[in-house]
Amino acid sequence: MFGPVLLAAARSDGIRRLVSSAPVTRPVVRRFVAGEQLGPCLETVRSLTARGLDVTLDHLGEDTTDRSEALRNRDAYLALAHALADGGLGPRAEMSVKLSAFGQALPDGGHDIALANVRPVVEAAAEAGTTVTLDMEDHTTVDSTLAVLAELRRTFPQTGAVLQSCLLRTEDDCGALAGEGSRVRLVKGAYDEPASVAYQRKADVDRAYVRCLKILLSGRGYPMIGTHDPRMVSIAQELARRLGRKHDEFEFQMLYGIRDAEQLRLAAEGHRMRVYVPYGTDWYGYFMRRLAERPANLGFFLRSLATRG
Repeated sequence: MFGPVLLAAARSDGIRRLVSSAPVTRPVVRRFVAGEQLGPCLETVRSLTARGLDVTLDHLGEDTTDRSEALRNRDAYLALAHALADGGLGPRAEMSVKLSAFGQALPDGGHDIALANVRPVVEAAAEAGTTVTLDMEDHTTVDSTLAVLAELRRTFPQTGAVLQSCLLRTEDDCGALAGEGSRVRLVKGAYDEPASVAYQRKADVDRAYVRCLKILLSGRGYPMIGTHDPRMVSIAQELARRLGRKHDEFEFQMLYGIRDAEQLRLAAEGHRMRVYVPYGTDWYGYFMRRLAERPANLGFFLRSLATRG
């Protein structure tokens, strides 16, 4: 019931100012965001990898409509890639990027601008011994994002992408991206999408997720299973077993601050478990989507407001 309201709030400047200025907000945000600066974030990375977890790092920022801001986002990722190289963290830490942070939404040539800005980040990641996954945003960005992916994979075939099972098109996209060398993170989706392009019922999104899992796990690529749903984790494990997938031929991914014990359990069982670790000052949109996704997250925030107000 609250999901669509919170997703709309994620794009409201007025609510952004209200939430961002509330004294209780930042302590709660720290549950989901590993600091505003790179230094504290890298401390979190070292702590997670010491416990047997891999990570993917997201420097927060999206919906950029200013060229200079797109360049600043690019430079933040270049700094991250260099820090991973210097710290020898490349084998355990990859990077996730939203192309809207690189200028994809700019009115004049946004697609080409985003491609030009993300390419040096992908190059720097390769030099650091790691790679980049292109996060998927709302349905209006899918074609552009997949076109950027295809262009990047010409030189850097390890570049990954995210697909969302809530979208009606995604089974076809999974089939197209299930080939040799591809890396696909499958998620359910965290955007408020219209019925013309997306399933509206949770049960339908879940069924589509399982169908997409079958396509990816049956293919020749490397599936990255992004879910916190215990049922989906179990289904993925059983499908992988039936299809003869070894533990190093796919991985699970979960968000930083959500189901920590389950992350450690999967790692202890021998699965590759990757934690999606966001950091940066532009945390508002990300934070609101986390509240919208799960009532437990919203309850945690509201309880904190009540007790700390």
